[in-house]
Amino acid sequence: MKLGICWLAVVPGVLAQNAPHLAYVLPAGGRQGATFPVKAGGQFLPNVFKVYVSGSGVEATVSDYARPMNAMQATELRDRMQELQKQPMTDAVRKEMVDTRVKLLLFNSRRLTSPVLAETVTLQVTIAPGAAPGKRELRVATPQGLSNPLVFCIGQLPEFTEKETISVVQTPQVQISQPPTDMPITLPATVNGRIKPGLPRPQAQVRFTPGEADRYRFQAHKGQELVIAASARELIPYLPDAVPGWVQAVLTLYDSAGNELAHDDDYRFHPDPVLHYTVPQDGEYSIEIRDALYRGREDFVYRIAIGELPFVTSAFPLGGRAGSKTKVQLTGWNLPAARITIDAKHPPATPATFMVDTLPEGFEKEPNNSPATAQRVKLPIIMNGRIDQPGDWDVFRFQGRAGQAIVAEVYARRLDSPLDSVLKLTDAKGTQLAFNDDYDDPGAGLETHHADSRILTTLAANGTYYLYLGDAQQKGGPEYAYRLRIGAPRPDFDLRVTPSSINVNGGMTVPITVHAVRKDGFSGDIALALKGAPKGFTLIGGLLPTGQDEVRLTLTVPPQPRPEPLSLSLEGRAAIQGHQVSRMAVPAEDMMQAFAYRHLVPASDLKVAVRRGAILRDPIKVSSPEPLEIPAGGTARFQVHLPTLPSNLLTKVRYELSEPPEGVELRNASPGRDGTEIVLQCDAAKAKPGLKGNLIVGISAERVAQPANGSPQANRQRVSLGTLPAVPFEIVARY
Repeated sequence: MKLGICWLAVVPGVLAQNAPHLAYVLPAGGRQGATFPVKAGGQFLPNVFKVYVSGSGVEATVSDYARPMNAMQATELRDRMQELQKQPMTDAVRKEMVDTRVKLLLFNSRRLTSPVLAETVTLQVTIAPGAAPGKRELRVATPQGLSNPLVFCIGQLPEFTEKETISVVQTPQVQISQPPTDMPITLPATVNGRIKPGLPRPQAQVRFTPGEADRYRFQAHKGQELVIAASARELIPYLPDAVPGWVQAVLTLYDSAGNELAHDDDYRFHPDPVLHYTVPQDGEYSIEIRDALYRGREDFVYRIAIGELPFVTSAFPLGGRAGSKTKVQLTGWNLPAARITIDAKHPPATPATFMVDTLPEGFEKEPNNSPATAQRVKLPIIMNGRIDQPGDWDVFRFQGRAGQAIVAEVYARRLDSPLDSVLKLTDAKGTQLAFNDDYDDPGAGLETHHADSRILTTLAANGTYYLYLGDAQQKGGPEYAYRLRIGAPRPDFDLRVTPSSINVNGGMTVPITVHAVRKDGFSGDIALALKGAPKGFTLIGGLLPTGQDEVRLTLTVPPQPRPEPLSLSLEGRAAIQGHQVSRMAVPAEDMMQAFAYRHLVPASDLKVAVRRGAILRDPIKVSSPEPLEIPAGGTARFQVHLPTLPSNLLTKVRYELSEPPEGVELRNASPGRDGTEIVLQCDAAKAKPGLKGNLIVGISAERVAQPANGSPQANRQRVSLGTLPAVPFEIVARY
């Protein structure tokens, strides 16, 4: 028998809360040693009282909040305009009329802005001179909880931020316009801005207005090797309500006469464009950035680094053996050295990711383009190689045994190589035994084209086998590097936990999701538990069952609110080939791309904000067998012991299953002497015996407000009371 406990917060103002959501920050970064304002846009941002930036050396305070004008306020302005038109036309009246007209024009132009982008809060950010450069994560906090994280960059170059202006023209009616950005800068620099929607023209009858094109002018000198690198998708990886799901930035370089010199709308497979340009003569140049689809939105934020900056275009090899030092050849622009040595004990963060493994390492040797010239390898091994030219194939020969399981996996696109690999396995006669082009790796949350290949197969006979590796698009070159792992399967797993910001009232329970990235055929149970959590933090339903890739479970927190968000760690353990294997769960955001696709984007920290709430003397108790056996085609029951609620506050408690497995439904909730009996019904046609998981049950009640102004009816509103502790279940054969 399992007994789950959940304290219940019942203060009406705390029951139905909207945690803050951040859609963008502008600028999305700053320079070491600088203090500057940052505009954060999103939803549910009133009462932001604190800002959290990951790492050390960055402080931020809140200075202002702005909510967009609503329809009632616009009506009041129109009424005021009518009043002003009846008054003598003094200078003061004329000025107020112009100001009012401008406010109404801005309201009309922005009234279609999505609510998730409409609110803004201004932050004052200070970056210490010694703050480590690179990507950080920024979150804001309100009494309702902690926001999602957004990328915030610490840079070392001088920074410029686009100046957004609105021009007012009286011709003879008041009109507003948004002049295009045409801003002078000095190099080297990082430029911050966003591609805003243009203001609609008064004559226009359509709602769509193209996004702006921002230009930045600078002086450059003959012989300079300029690198111009935009970051847009890198700042906000996925947009849920836009196609293709991110800002598709375009860079165009012009000379002083307006002639186009260079253009790029992506860098290889990265949506963010990069230009390399050798300056032919002294003079003024300008760089323009716009969206490839001519869109504009409040969250189309970008950063552009411009100057004679080092930029790595390729590295080889892409990894090395653990515990050893590896000499890596670098190719790129403005590099201080063509070779570096990487200590595999402390691999640095570089533009081309460096992968460390424990297997023996080898290097591909040409010619090896056919079975006749195939390179002999002894398994297990990791081969480092390149598809040197278009149409090239690298062929490897190895000896195999009947019944031997073999994995061949390419690491290239995941290591920033442009290679779109393809793998083919044949026997000595040339008969194709296995083939793979793209292997979907859910752990690579920032990849949308999973271009790396993987084969997992069992050999049928003793003999010689050939493994072919090529590029699916028949491309090649020195930058088309790869690492190829060949050997026996190494069953393993990685974990992701979502969301990365958890908001919960003191004493209550909240659902979270753990995702498993299973490797090389591992399909067993994974036991989940908190690691190093303070007393009172409890995980219920901590089992990711065999064969399943995700499970919803619940986190219950202690009754006392915490003044600061807490970092939690979650660990998974599994028995693999006779050994206990543990892996820490990586916090992640479950992000939607273009209305349809979902990606697990890693975050730096799993944060829990325990909010303030009034706590009843007695907790909610859930009692059920563990696991609760639900007969296929039958019913199952468990008890919920809910403390008495104030009759003048909450009535009509309702229980609802949240995202239940197909075929399982809550048929009835019957209050009784021993608590509320929850009755579950299972459809045998949809839910088969052997299915395991957790049932997540939400509770709500009807809040009754006292009648006001003599009204005979009370105001009734259904509010959430939270979530019960997870109820582990198993579908079993009917008795």
